[in-house]
Amino acid sequence: MDQGAEGPDTAHSADQFPDTGGEAPGQAARIIIPYLLERVPEFRELHEIRLKGWKNPAGDRFFAKQRRQADQADEHTKQYFYTLMQRIAQAINNETGAFSIQNSDMSSPNRILDTCMAPGGFLSVALGLNMEADAIGFSLPVASGGHNILLPAYSNVEIRLLDVTMLAADLGTTDIPHDHPERDGFLPKQLQRDDLFDLAICDGQVLRTHSRMEYQERREARRLTTSQLAIGLSHLKPGGTMVVLLHKLEAWDTVLLLHRFSKFSKLRLFKPKMGHAKRSSFYMVAQDVQSQDPEALHAVERWREIWKAATFGSEEEYVKAIWAGEPSEQEVLDAFGPELIRMGKQVWITQARALAKASFNN
Repeated sequence: MDQGAEGPDTAHSADQFPDTGGEAPGQAARIIIPYLLERVPEFRELHEIRLKGWKNPAGDRFFAKQRRQADQADEHTKQYFYTLMQRIAQAINNETGAFSIQNSDMSSPNRILDTCMAPGGFLSVALGLNMEADAIGFSLPVASGGHNILLPAYSNVEIRLLDVTMLAADLGTTDIPHDHPERDGFLPKQLQRDDLFDLAICDGQVLRTHSRMEYQERREARRLTTSQLAIGLSHLKPGGTMVVLLHKLEAWDTVLLLHRFSKFSKLRLFKPKMGHAKRSSFYMVAQDVQSQDPEALHAVERWREIWKAATFGSEEEYVKAIWAGEPSEQEVLDAFGPELIRMGKQVWITQARALAKASFNN
């Protein structure tokens, strides 16, 4: 959870409310939200509760307190978050079996990749369920604002302290511009072509405590997401599993991502009732991922292109990279809308129930 492990329920209260699709202002509000309001009573209920909470300053105070607790966590609070993440991972596994590796190829050891591992709750559960597995975990150094690693020492776990957004070589980029302000900070290749994993955990979020340059601020969330996805999918064994933390199911870029994964994997969504209930966050579990499918290979290339534009490109190049060649909202909804509704109902129900009971909505 490292690079974004703010701790549960620590997002700004705006996290409750309708999103406009990040870099595509108005797309969710113009097309996706009306589509869902018309067809999904569960989303309509959540939408109304969000609007009510939006008007109440108590919601801002509630989430501001949560952020302070995460940013200033003492040892007791850090241990609480670590244990909570273990409980969430176990709940995900109970529902989906995501962390229990089913590998029919006994000629190679089971392997786990955790792209943003600290404090290590998810990886600890995965290791407990797969006692013979080897693991590699990337974790932002504490000196750079990362979290302490609470995972006990394992002989079969290799921890590499690094910023996953700086893995240029692993993301297919070796031509670093000479005038880039962080030219010397980009890292050499960490994973070789034949480094393949049965399970990839991609649940990092941007940390407020992460020290970074000003130019990174607005693009950092997308740099982090695309670097995790590209590295995770490109090093996943065919038939493997990815567990990915996402936000705002109705956001346009989230819908696009789910639609893309649906073309080469079996998708399930899971929203924990602990930790994430009031927030828009949820987990995508992609199983039986056909990582060598042309659609999967194309997805990796798209994420690499977006990461490169977000890291080195002008504003025009950045926006173009994000949306170039993507289908229209209507095309996606025509092809994927019913499946989005089917998968998303429990996510919306869980958040609606939690927000309805929140003190700032009563």
